[in-house]
Amino acid sequence: MKSKFTTSMFALFLGGLGIHRFYLGQNTLGIFYLLFCWTFIPALISVYDFFVFTFMSEDSFNYKYNLRSGF
Repeated sequence: MKSKFTTSMFALFLGGLGIHRFYLGQNTLGIFYLLFCWTFIPALISVYDFFVFTFMSEDSFNYKYNLRSGF
């Protein structure tokens, strides 16, 4: 089961490399983050992702990212 807190911290500190996307199982997006990390655009997007994950309700996060794990 994926943690909302862990995802938020990955997005804040390692988001420019797409680590939070790999953690969520979104490998295609993670690869795009890695490919374009030298442009700093993924870093800006990951700051936005941090706020989205932080203010998302726990139920909404679980429904979107933990549905297959049987939360």
